[in-house]
Amino acid sequence: MSVRFAGYAAVFDAVDQGGDVVRSGAFGRIEPVPLLWQHHGAPVGVIEQLSEDKRGLRVIGRIDDARLAGLVRGGGVKGLSFGYRVKAARHGPVRELKAVDLIEVSLVAQPMQPLARVHAVTPWVSGE
Repeated sequence: MSVRFAGYAAVFDAVDQGGDVVRSGAFGRIEPVPLLWQHHGAPVGVIEQLSEDKRGLRVIGRIDDARLAGLVRGGGVKGLSFGYRVKAARHGPVRELKAVDLIEVSLVAQPMQPLARVHAVTPWVSGE
């Protein structure tokens, strides 16, 4: 069974474990990107909605990989992350990401940004 999830792949103005902070507006015009597992391999589902809101990069997606869907549904995997190329950044005590090209969104076991999490999961049945 597939599952649908909602969460944040990025949270604005919160420094991650690598010393980066994403600023509001960094994603600009958002094009469709794949949903991956741990930033690698073939897509594991589909991103249905992807947009910036006041908190960060909000994601609504569907996980079609049965094993991963079970892990997310059971709470074993809760992390989200995103792959990107830096277009503009300001360097200081932290690197401020001002503009990035979004490459992909991933479900991950350990997100670099601890606040980037799946916060809702529901079963999904084809045809809904």
